[in-house]
Amino acid sequence: MANIKSQIKRNKQNIVARDRNKAVKSEIRTRTKNAVAAVGTENEETALRNAIKRIDTAAAKGVIHKNQAANKKSGLQRRINALKLND
Repeated sequence: MANIKSQIKRNKQNIVARDRNKAVKSEIRTRTKNAVAAVGTENEETALRNAIKRIDTAAAKGVIHKNQAANKKSGLQRRINALKLND
């Protein structure tokens, strides 16, 4: 346990940031799953737009790296295109 006042505060801030980051990453996974599940329906474009928007927001806030965001968007688009070809 830390005895230094600044480190005690830093530990509290780390807990808050970790919880926030966990929630954002979970939402990215959820929206990605929703976008893949919506392929072939009328709200396909909206689900994809929401997923990409959330990925971009997470990268802008520093939750994930911008290259990871680019990789996630690319992989999502490739999965959706593959599903469209199979249908």
